[in-house]
Amino acid sequence: MKQIILSFLIALATSASAQNFDDYFEDNTLRLDYIFGGDSASQYIQLCQLYKQPKWAGRRARLAETFLLGNAQINVFDQASGKLIYVHTFSTLFQEWLNETEATKMKRAFEASYNIPFPKRPINIRVTLTDNHNKVTAVMTHSVDPKDILIRPVGDNGIPFKYIVRSGDISQCVDLAIVAEGYTANEMDKFYKDCQRAADAIFSHEPFKSMKNRFNVVAVGSVSNESGPSEPGKGIWHDTVLRSHYDTFYSDRYLTTSAVHKLFDLLSGVPFEHIIVLINTSRYGGGGIYNQWMCSSSDHATFKQVLVHEFGHSYAGLADEYNYGDNHVEWYPADTEPWEPNITTLKDFNKKWKDLIAPGTPIPTTTNNNQQTSRPTNTQQGGTREDLNAKTKRVGVFEGAGYMARGAYRPAELCRMNVNEVEDFCPVCTRAVIQITDFYTGTVK
Repeated sequence: MKQIILSFLIALATSASAQNFDDYFEDNTLRLDYIFGGDSASQYIQLCQLYKQPKWAGRRARLAETFLLGNAQINVFDQASGKLIYVHTFSTLFQEWLNETEATKMKRAFEASYNIPFPKRPINIRVTLTDNHNKVTAVMTHSVDPKDILIRPVGDNGIPFKYIVRSGDISQCVDLAIVAEGYTANEMDKFYKDCQRAADAIFSHEPFKSMKNRFNVVAVGSVSNESGPSEPGKGIWHDTVLRSHYDTFYSDRYLTTSAVHKLFDLLSGVPFEHIIVLINTSRYGGGGIYNQWMCSSSDHATFKQVLVHEFGHSYAGLADEYNYGDNHVEWYPADTEPWEPNITTLKDFNKKWKDLIAPGTPIPTTTNNNQQTSRPTNTQQGGTREDLNAKTKRVGVFEGAGYMARGAYRPAELCRMNVNEVEDFCPVCTRAVIQITDFYTGTVK
């Protein structure tokens, strides 16, 4: 039954007729705060709080279109007619945790917050979580009356913000917010300089470089009481505004925050669609979750390369194209085509990048260095930079991707989603970034 529900939602979302934004929504934001919880056997969704915020920074066209499925979906229906009027898809840190051994032994709860345009009339909202077989694992439906007296109005919270890149009106551009984490009041000058470095890094890589005029970037100067994130493995705990820390899921390099409700509090009054949490540290670390957030250390030697890599995850839903060798976790099962645009199990490859492969290219495609198993932080590749970059141009189907040495395939030998030594994204990832930017800005091509 749950699979039938998901199939219905996908079909409805992709076939829904276009509607005018003003028919159903006003120029304000409805913030939805949830709790996702459970264990590997069962999950649940709970609603916490509703907020009304001024202005809407998201897309105003292609509203009911499911562009990427993600691992979770919010579908908004007009209550009177039952018509699907808005879709938001995403992934969560909670669902990533479900792959951990800990999830087989205990239950945990994770915060989640999402923005949708504020409705003019009562709506029904359906929230679904799906697993790596694209099967529904949890579903919740609730109603929202825009006249509900318990929807809390919020606005400017007094936290200063300023634009690093301002290309146009929020209704016409992708709005990216960079939030300060682990920066004290005396380090705000450093934060704004770090934000400029972050923006420069993103827009020095194609295809972002050519699309810079379609982005706004705003720096949010949230102050922490202490400098730098917590490092539990070293017994270091700091009082920071988002309580970020290394050792997420006991992985020493995984630097994240679980304070998502607080993160959205910090962004109250700020026009944004996508979030970078910039964490004040020179130690390597970070992570990116599709349509949730990306976290990045500010001062590691690989800052620019890693930031762009993680932004590929959170912004465009790109998967990692490296693997961990004979890892026992089957991240991408053979009976399911991944929703991420840059990896495949060959279950339904016709929907991926087959049209970009030169005639005569074997599938799968072999290479002298096909079994690349290193992480993007420590990969050592032979050849000049020109040689490495050339390997991003040849499109094929190379085994070893999505953390798996067998059964998952990437589109190029090397890519920005694979190793730090190459400059740009491969053709498949490049197309994916362009297409999702078109989606976010309402462009139809």
